[in-house]
Amino acid sequence: MLRRALEALTTPPGCCIALLLASALVRQRWPKLARWCTVLGIASLWLLSTPLCAGLLLRTLQSVPALPAEGALPAADAIVVLSAEADRLAPEFGGASVGALTLQRIRYAAALHRRTGLPVLTSGGRPGSELEPIAVTMARALEREFDTPVRWREERSADTWENAAFSAQLLQHDGVRTVMLVTHAWHLPRAIRCFAAQGLTVVPAPTAFRGPAYVDLGSLLPGTAGLRDSAFALHEWYGRFFYLFRG
Repeated sequence: MLRRALEALTTPPGCCIALLLASALVRQRWPKLARWCTVLGIASLWLLSTPLCAGLLLRTLQSVPALPAEGALPAADAIVVLSAEADRLAPEFGGASVGALTLQRIRYAAALHRRTGLPVLTSGGRPGSELEPIAVTMARALEREFDTPVRWREERSADTWENAAFSAQLLQHDGVRTVMLVTHAWHLPRAIRCFAAQGLTVVPAPTAFRGPAYVDLGSLLPGTAGLRDSAFALHEWYGRFFYLFRG
């Protein structure tokens, strides 16, 4: 809970709201500081809500190129696909299902399986105490909707480090040493380091690349999509920093 609270205060819109609240709290005693907090709060909210800023932030994280869309792929023993989020309701599917980000990942994992025939591992713990592990939800979607069998389900992890640690236990037990690692392009560099730390050789398999940050003047207008993408990017940068101290 402490980690979640800290993240909420340091990523948008929480960081912007915190600046505005600070302005209100110190206005009487330190009016100049209050004015600066107000300006920074409004400016950061506007900036982080624009597709331009969000795109620039995400593209700084996309350092790993895509695998070739056609032709031969690097050799590997298995495909590992990491969870993102769950759709907790999904009554049209009879219960919880994969969320939009997770769907992008499993779609690419299915495409790689069709090209390689490699066995698949899904990785992700419970997104809520009342829900099944997201690895199970991912496996069900892969098997029913993408006709892709899933050999392993890693059901305990709560973050990327645990994705790697618990997946490595399952894979190494079966002699797997090299994996195609599927996740978003902006998340992959951190994921690679986590899996490499567990003794696995990683073939990067990024998906869902962020396109150009600037498309037209509309890229300078704030919107909810920009705010969401900025939050993803800042979350990832914070994750990279804190994982420097994990081992």
